[in-house]
Amino acid sequence: MTLRKFAGLGALLSIVMPGIAMAADEVAAPVLNSGDTAWMLTSTALVLFMTIPGLALFYGGMVRSKNILSVLMQCFAITGLISILWVIYGYSIAFDTTGMEQGVVNFNSFFGGMGKAFLAGVTPSSITGPAALFPEAVFITFQMTFAIITPALIVGAFAERMKFSAMLIFMGIWFTLVYAPIAHMVWSGNGGLMWDWGVLDFAGGTVVHINAGIAGLVACLVLGKRKGFPTTPMAPHNLGYTLMGAAMLWVGWFGFNAGSAAAANGTAGMAMLVTQIATAAAALGWMFAEWVTHGKPSALGIASGVVAGLVAITPAAGTVGPMGALVIGLAAGVVCFFCATTLKRKLGYDDCLDAFGVHGIGGILGAILTGVFAAPALGGFGTVTDIGAQVWIQIKGVGFTVIYTAIVTFIILKVLDAVMGLRVTEEEESVGLDLAQHNERGYNL
Repeated sequence: MTLRKFAGLGALLSIVMPGIAMAADEVAAPVLNSGDTAWMLTSTALVLFMTIPGLALFYGGMVRSKNILSVLMQCFAITGLISILWVIYGYSIAFDTTGMEQGVVNFNSFFGGMGKAFLAGVTPSSITGPAALFPEAVFITFQMTFAIITPALIVGAFAERMKFSAMLIFMGIWFTLVYAPIAHMVWSGNGGLMWDWGVLDFAGGTVVHINAGIAGLVACLVLGKRKGFPTTPMAPHNLGYTLMGAAMLWVGWFGFNAGSAAAANGTAGMAMLVTQIATAAAALGWMFAEWVTHGKPSALGIASGVVAGLVAITPAAGTVGPMGALVIGLAAGVVCFFCATTLKRKLGYDDCLDAFGVHGIGGILGAILTGVFAAPALGGFGTVTDIGAQVWIQIKGVGFTVIYTAIVTFIILKVLDAVMGLRVTEEEESVGLDLAQHNERGYNL
């Protein structure tokens, strides 16, 4: 009887154990989370909304009426161009981790492999994320929208004077040699240069804003000032568009920052809260600084303050607390106001829509202050225990990005200028780029 019992037990186990093993495999396999997926789909749409129509209107309202279509056209063309380059090789350069090893500096610390070129291996069932919870296709598209808005931000520095053909080629090369490698160094994971340094950049203070701001400064210096600057009045032609664009950027930025949590979780919720706090604080900071300095607050000023706050909180959104966000926002509003007005006038460069004054300076300020307010001792939610050490790491990341971006951008622009010329003729600039480059008018009376 005993032997029969064991024999029966053995037979039962032979039937049950494979089922248990299969169940364990099923539990261990990554399972798509519909909540995370829905949030990432929403965030992706919000970030694309930031460029078209948000940034397009924000910039379009600030140029003269004869150039509005040129700015809108540049934003739309960049969206199309970068989308295609991203799927061909950009995603692979930024996120392929082939050859990377933590603590080892090699070529792949700077530049990703090509294993994901043409999105090789990506299928509807490919799942990714911090816990592998949403489709890789969604992650690819989400990161694509970041790659789109970064070069589009540069447009604000050289608006009203660059040839459309030169702009397209510049943006394609700049995306390849600057944006994608910086994104790889910061975000690709163990083995990435700035990742291994410990640089904190939750949603793109370094990758997006410092990168674009420095490139914009270099571009406006290489191209030179607009005809008549600074003696000829060049007032924004439609501040209503600019305010609408700023509002769209404000709303879309919740996808930019809270979406960078890559999940519908507490980090996303806190990122949303601190984004709102910093943006509101920066808007008021810029407004009151302008009010005190110039006697009246302006609509253009508060719109610029909104963007300055959004920029500054971007690298910190996943690690700082509400009070840290308040300080970062106030600092960004005041500092960016003086850099976009007083500093620009004293140095004399023609950054016509303040790409450097808002994005470059705001990004630098936010990146450094992230090292301060990510510390739990100051209400943050990061792992920073030595504020001084983390601030130094942040400064290293800022410094490397500034130097790398400035040098490579300068080389690209000088080569293109020698080969095909960057700037429209004086006659075309006087007529306006809408007619000269696109044979259209923004307004037909």
